[in-house]
Formats: sequence, structure tokens, C-alpha cells
Amino acid sequence: MAENTQGTDTPIDASTASTPAAGAVAVPDKPGLEGLEEKLTARWAQEGTYAFDPRTTREQVYSIDTPPPTASGSLHVGHVFSYTQTDVLARYQRMTGKNVFYPMGWDDNGLPTERRVQNYYGVRCDPTKPYIEGYTPPAQPAKNQRDWDVVSRKNFIELCEELAVEDEKVFEDLFTRLGLSVDWSMTYRTIDDVSRAVSQRAFLRNVAAGDAYLSEAPTMWDVTFRTAVAQAELEDREVPGAYHRYPFTAADGTQVFIETTRPELLASCSALVAHPEDERYQPLFGTMVRSPLFDVEVEVKAHELAKPDKGSGIAMVCTFGDLTDVTWWRELQLPTRTLIGRDGRFAAETPEWISSEAGRAFYAESIAGKTVFSAKEAVVTALTEAGLMDGEPKKVQHAVNFYEKGDKPLEIVTSRQWYIRNGGRDADRREQLIARGRELDWHPEHMRHRYENWVEGLNGDWLVSRQRFFGVPIPVWYRLDAEGEPVYDEPIVPEDAALPVDPVAETAPGFTEDQRDQPGGFTGDPDVLDTWATSSLTPQIVGRWSRDEEFFANVFPFDLRPQGHDIIRTWLFSTVVRADALNGSVPWTDTALSGWILDPDRKKMSKSKGNVVVPTDILEEFGSDAVRYWASSARLGADTAYEVAQMKIGRRLAIKLLNAAKFVLNLGATRDAVVRTPEDAARVTNALDASLLARLATTVEQATAAFDAYDYARALNVTESFFWQFTDDYVELIKDRAYGGHGEAEQASVVAALATTLDSLLRLLAPFQPFATEEVWSWWRTGSVHRALWPGLESEAAGLRAAAEGGDPQVLAVVAQVLGRVRKAKSEAKVKQRTQVRTATVRAAAAQLDALRGGLADLKGAGNVADVTLTEADGELEVTDIELAPAEEA
Repeated sequence: MAENTQGTDTPIDASTASTPAAGAVAVPDKPGLEGLEEKLTARWAQEGTYAFDPRTTREQVYSIDTPPPTASGSLHVGHVFSYTQTDVLARYQRMTGKNVFYPMGWDDNGLPTERRVQNYYGVRCDPTKPYIEGYTPPAQPAKNQRDWDVVSRKNFIELCEELAVEDEKVFEDLFTRLGLSVDWSMTYRTIDDVSRAVSQRAFLRNVAAGDAYLSEAPTMWDVTFRTAVAQAELEDREVPGAYHRYPFTAADGTQVFIETTRPELLASCSALVAHPEDERYQPLFGTMVRSPLFDVEVEVKAHELAKPDKGSGIAMVCTFGDLTDVTWWRELQLPTRTLIGRDGRFAAETPEWISSEAGRAFYAESIAGKTVFSAKEAVVTALTEAGLMDGEPKKVQHAVNFYEKGDKPLEIVTSRQWYIRNGGRDADRREQLIARGRELDWHPEHMRHRYENWVEGLNGDWLVSRQRFFGVPIPVWYRLDAEGEPVYDEPIVPEDAALPVDPVAETAPGFTEDQRDQPGGFTGDPDVLDTWATSSLTPQIVGRWSRDEEFFANVFPFDLRPQGHDIIRTWLFSTVVRADALNGSVPWTDTALSGWILDPDRKKMSKSKGNVVVPTDILEEFGSDAVRYWASSARLGADTAYEVAQMKIGRRLAIKLLNAAKFVLNLGATRDAVVRTPEDAARVTNALDASLLARLATTVEQATAAFDAYDYARALNVTESFFWQFTDDYVELIKDRAYGGHGEAEQASVVAALATTLDSLLRLLAPFQPFATEEVWSWWRTGSVHRALWPGLESEAAGLRAAAEGGDPQVLAVVAQVLGRVRKAKSEAKVKQRTQVRTATVRAAAAQLDALRGGLADLKGAGNVADVTLTEADGELEVTDIELAPAEEA
């Protein structure tokens, strides 16, 4: 079946048409993005747009445990990426009517700050140095570290605090420019008095409950930084090494060969271990053998961790060469023969277990006081000269433990340290913490498996003491006995009201300062808490735990913890550990894990690789809305490439929003034109307008569902897709009607559709592009778009739903498709788009033709089509028999 429809006159050109009165609308002549960030940031601060209202109930609050960035240098593009994703979620929740608690903190305690201060000022800390009042560091740091100033602990801490504050000002400026909607009146520092007091109070409560304890045990130790290292801070690195094969001697003279990459530890050997089912060594189990060079007697033992297929199948257990040695030492109850000290050198005194005259002489002359490297050379040389080395060393690449911030392999030394129980030695507690992880909603969900794998693989409790200067002091003192030795099992603790305290600088309760470090007196614990021991308490710090319980109850458990997936094992897990012990709860209900930023070669960006992008550069070049668009395009947990092309698209979107809004508002769209009620919906009389609003209603529904599932990237995708359909298709189709070419009723219908769509689009895009949307909102609305309710949730959404119910979403799609074919035909004919189409035939299914009839008048106006024949046909829609007017008639 075919039918003829008669065309209309050529549409009015938008450039010459008279613009309807704008009423109360105030649209700039040349809208642009330049200057918006500075202007709107100041306005938001002045008006308190993002302020949290403490007069609230828990049901009204959406609380975010925001990651405090390390304030020790400069932010990188990864911060922009992940913090934008958090901010998008915060903005959405605020627009749903939630009272959003979104503070910002600065992680300025610990080793990173120390290193930054050392390098920035050219100073080193020596706790034995006296405090210098008014100390000023060198104007120009010495190039050689040996020439750096050596200052007291107190002077060093003052420099740390001074530089951290300066860094934090820079960070706040950058985050503000990025448009983070945090409440800047609620910032905190992990080293300020409040955080120190909370950290010490939590630690003391852990001690009182038996969840923290002091123990002398094998400890992973970084000899460069002179500090203990926790399991979560370990990093395996492949390094070159070599297996050295040499014999121990049994009582009957039999040689028992071992192969080791650490021959320098021979003097620390406390046993040989083989697998209990290894027939080669079963006759030796329980017997004694003697070590070469030192002639020390050790027992041959059986243990399942020994690997028959590794080396000779029997291992030399030294205290301590690696973590497996620690396990054997503990489970087989071996003697402790530690020789490597905290400085990374062998003990200067010959150990008592070396009793032979030759062995003691060799140790004293060749090993005592040596570095690991020098001691290895000495042992290998001696074994070779004695003819004990079996063959040449076999070169290998093997994994070695490093401190994640260190440059030298870790050693294992015996030291007295504080620990917090985390399930590493307690199966019941481990299962409890796994269960806590399952109480959380993970985004993306598969990240939960990383958490569980980490917890299940723990082999010890959380070591929380650190031998550093700048940090939260461990708040205990120890009584000294008559010989001046500390009584460690009776720690002296401060009164709660005295917190925070520094035991090194403050006197223990019940003592006087002249009793410090004197027999019968006291000594302060010189160590500080691991930075994670304080960072793990961010919910308690910002939630005012132990200071304002009503406030804490209104924000805890928090609703969201956003963070990088690479610190699940450290920050996320440690926070769960503390909340479980202190509050008997999970710290939050949901956790959102962001991915890494990769360079164009798909490699992780890092300062050490020199492939980091400075955030200020891209913000300057593309603008905040454009950079936020790029960050919001990546889903949670996804490692994402740094893409300038995506930022360009984001900038284009923001500019298009300004220009499209100017066009819509200059057509007469006002707040009063927005469809809010079912009665207002009666103004939408045109099928194409109703089709647009039907598509808008679906977009709102999909974006809302995506946000509720923490899939902001999908919310952006569906919103952006609709936006371009609105500007590229709908706006191009309705210009004739919008300028009054079809009468007042048709004009009123299109203006209602335009105003309603712009109103919703501004709110849909507000979390992603806060500056452009706020600017447009100010042209025709009062207040802030960021305090407006999310579309579809407000009572006025009934109007949109009513208008959408009467619309067919296919009308806009089909009409736009036909217009596109017409314009393509003109382009291929190399004529101007205003050239008239005298006739054209559309062949399509009946349903598509019905949809096309709803927007046929707009199609003819937009495409300057005089006559269209509609023909029902199977298959895909086709536009054929297009007859163009001669060029001279265009």
C-alpha cells in the first residue's frame, strides 16, 4: 500500500528567525567553559552547597569513608581518576535527597612524609640530638646526603608538619578545581591531635581486650629504613641469585649435600629439614650432622614443607633466611641463632654456639660486622678453598621479599614488636573476618575474592610498630627493674583524657622525669604505629567515634568505602579488622574499587617509570568537566588507559550542552514550560514530542537503575546517548515548529518537550559535568542543580510519566533515520542541505510507517521535503526515488 503526503514550505532559517521572548531567562550571548570553575567553586563555597547537616538521622545520611591521599609530594592523574568516580556517586546520592557526609582527609603520617621532608629540606633525624628552638633548614639542600643537617626528633617532626600542611593546600586547590563536592569544613589529618588521640585510644582498647600484644619474634626488617615491615607491605621481586652446593657431615662420615642461595647464613644454621616421605633422608631423621667451616652440630628433621624436587631435597634451616625458615623454627621448636642485626650487618661478637677454635676464628676474622654481601663472599671463598664447594654455583632468577618502598632485600631479625590480631594465627578469627567481608556489597563483586584470598593466606598477626620518627607514638611506657631492664609484660598506659601522648617526650604516670631510663624508673616506647594502624580508623576519626557518639551513630557504619583495588589487603582489610574489634560491625555496607591508570602502552603509571601525567596540565588544557567525563567513562575495578581522545569528547559534550541549552532557552523554554503534572502533559500534543519524552523517561529509569547498582559509567552512557539523539535528531527536526511555523499549539507542544528535556538532562549530567550543568541551570532556574532532586524521584515526575505514556519511542528513531538518509543523499549529490526534495519514497514495515506518520510534518520541514510516498514492505527501512530540485532552485 502506498500513500501520498503533501509537503510544506521551506522551513524558516534559524539564523534569521525571530526569537520568542525569553521571559525570565538570562542566556549569555557567547556561553563558554572558560572561567566557570573559578566562578562556580567560589559560589558553592559561599552558599554551602555541599555542606553536611549534622542535625540529621541515620536514615537521611549517605556517608563516605573517603580515601585520604598521601600528602607527600604531588598528586597524579590516578587521583583525578578515582576521586572523580567517588564524587559522581556522592553527587547522585545528594540529588536523591540524601544528607551526604563526604569529608576529605590527608594521610600525612609515616614514611612517605619522612622521605619527602628529608629530600626537600636536606635533613636527617637523630633522636639523640638536642632540640633547637627556631631551627631553619638550609635554603639549598646539600646534594650529598652525608652533608645534610642532622636534627633532633622534635625538630624533624616540626618540619614534617610544616611541609605536609603546604602540600595539603596544593591538593585541596586541585581537588576543588576538579569539582569534588566534599565538605571542606570537615577535613582531617592522620597526624593531627584528633587522629593521634583516636589512634592511640583504639590501640589501648585493643590492648585491654587482648587484641593487641607485645612479642619478641622473627620480624621482616628493612635495613635501609631501619624499620619492621608487615606482611601486607611485602613485595616479591625477581632477582638474580645462585645455588651453592656444599656438604654437612654425619657421624659416620657421610656427606649430606644442601643447596642454598644464602651461604652467608651458614653460621645461623639450626637444623636440616627434608620431607618425611623422602626415602633418601629417612635414615637421617633424628640424627645429628656437623656444619662445614663452623663445625656446629645440628639435627636432621622432617617437615611437609620441604620440597624433594628442589635442589638436593634437603634444606638448611637458618634463623632466619626466609619466611619458611620462620615456620620451621616455630613448628619444629628449633634454637634461635640470629646473627644479622637491624643495621643489616652480622653480629660483631662471635656467637656462643660456635665452639670450635677454627670456627670461632673464622667468624671473628671473616664474618663479624660484615654486610650480607661481604659475608657471602667470605663464606663462598672459604668453602671453595677448603674443597667443600661441589661444582660451580648455579645461577637462578628467584623471588625475594622486599619492602614495597625499599631497594634492598628484607632480612628477618628477632625483635620485640607490637601486633594486632588479624586472624593470621587464629582460625576462628580468620573465619569471622571472612564472614565480615561477605557482609559487604562489593563493586565489582569479584573483588571480594581478592579479600578472601588475602585473609586465607595470612601467616601471622598484623605487626603495627615501626621504628620511625614521624607517626603516632605507641602510647605506653615500661617500668625498669633494679638492673634497668624494661618489664615488658606490665606496660604503663596513660589516662584517656591525656591522649594523645608521646612517651619519649612525656613522663610516665606516677614517675618524675629524672627517673627516665634509670634503674627502678621508666622508659618510653620509642616506636610509632604503622601508618595503616591509623588509616584503618578513618571511619572512627571522621565519624567522631569516642568523641561524639550521637554523630558517630548517624554516620556509622558508613555507606561507602571507595578505594583502589591494589590496597584491598592493606587499607580495606585493616579497616575491617579494627571495626570488627572496636565496634563489632563492618565499617561500611558497600565498597567501590577503582582500577589503575595505564599509559598508552597499557602499563601502569608510576613515578618510577616516568610515565605519570600531571593533573594540572590536563585540567588546564581540557577543563574539569572534560577530565571528569573521561574518568566517569571507566567502570569500577577496570584498569583504564589514559586517553586524551576521551577528554576531547567530554569537552565537546560540555560545550554542546551550553550551546544546545542556549538554543532551547532562546526558543522560549522557561521553568513554567516544564511538564510537571498530568495536566501539564496535555500541552504535549505532537507525536514526535511525546516520543522524545518517552525516550527521556526510559533514559531516566535506566540511569537511575545504573547508579543504584554503582554503575555510574552505564548511567553516563545512556544519558549521553540520549543527549546526542536530542541535539542531533530532535532539535534538528523541530526547528520549523519551534519558530511557530505550524501554529501556537504545535509551538507550545515543542517548547514543553524542550523545557522538560533540558530540565532532566541537566540533572542527569550534573554528577558528571558539574560546571557546565550548573552554569546552564543558573540561566533559567534558582538554587543549584546539585541540590535539585534527581529526575524521576521528585513529585513533579508525574508529568513526565504521563507524557511518556502517550508517546511511541519509535517515532523519533524512525523519523531521524529517514532524515539521515535524505541528508546523506544530498551530500552524495554534492548539493546544499537546504535543497528541496521534490519527492521521496520510504519503504518499511507497517509499524515503522505508523511511527513515521507521527513526525512526518517535522521531517518535511527539517529536510525540505515536498512529497513523501510511504510504501509497506518487508526488510529494513529504505528511502528511495529521491528527486532533488535543480541546484538553481536551492
